[in-house]
Amino acid sequence: MPGVVILALVIMACAGAFTAPAALAKEVRLIPQWVPQAQFAGYYMGLKKGFYKKRGIDLTIISGGPLRQSSEYLASGQAEFATLWLASGIQMRDHAVPVVNIAQMVRRSALMLVAKKSSGIISPQDMNGKKIGLWEPVFQIQPSAFIEKYDLDVTTIRQSYSVNLFLRGGVDVASAMWYNEYHTILNAGLNPDELVTFFFYDHGLNFPEDGIYVLEDTLNQDPDLCKAFVAASIEGWDYAFAHPEETIDLVMANLEDEHIPATRVHQRWMLDRMKDLMYPLSGGGISAELKYDDFARVAYSLKDFGLIDSIPEYNAFYRKCYDENHQ
Repeated sequence: MPGVVILALVIMACAGAFTAPAALAKEVRLIPQWVPQAQFAGYYMGLKKGFYKKRGIDLTIISGGPLRQSSEYLASGQAEFATLWLASGIQMRDHAVPVVNIAQMVRRSALMLVAKKSSGIISPQDMNGKKIGLWEPVFQIQPSAFIEKYDLDVTTIRQSYSVNLFLRGGVDVASAMWYNEYHTILNAGLNPDELVTFFFYDHGLNFPEDGIYVLEDTLNQDPDLCKAFVAASIEGWDYAFAHPEETIDLVMANLEDEHIPATRVHQRWMLDRMKDLMYPLSGGGISAELKYDDFARVAYSLKDFGLIDSIPEYNAFYRKCYDENHQ
């Protein structure tokens, strides 16, 4: 009888009954900084298509948002990976949270100011004496630098994440993300030629936005994991941009699961703008490099506005975790 058992075990092994790639995969969690809208489609598509799994990563994505701050989840160890704006990452580092940027996915700022031409605002100087809607402090750095750069005398008003105040004339100028609120304004009935836009990127105030962050311990203990995570994320984004309808299907399903109202048109706009922001204007694929000039521009602005006490060391804050072939 023992011989029969041994034979059976050999047969099962040859048949692959004991292969367990899933068990060998490293379990990690990612939390983007907001809900599963198209702004984060590449990560969800990478998960769906198995790009993380084939690199030995068993990924769970935690939906971010106002009730689940990605910065808090990363700092507390509730997530191994998080997406953050560069300004937020630098602030965390200044506050003694040892975060490391391992990939700067969005290198061009989508933050902008929008005005109606009917308000008489055509140039920055036309904002003098006007009311400008601003979001919470981390979103106020670029507008504040813009106001200072052009020596503007304006009244700032705290803006919610709705554009209703702008649409109803409560402010003359609104804060907006190109991929989100700007399109909401268009959907409300205003045409692009009725609006004037001020992209901070065009005014020497480019603050790169979504990047991938880990804690120092995660990177030091398993740099190969971090490198694999970045490569899978880039593959996910490339796939998402190459298959937009399939991607929007996934985005809409994820939003529906979380009972978040959304439209395909708006999510498609968002995906297309993310493509514009993530692919270099000069052509080529995604480059996840955080350039020193971008880092310094944001860090020194944060310090000038009193939002950090000291500027983190660039080589400690950013660690390249990919090769040029994204392997």
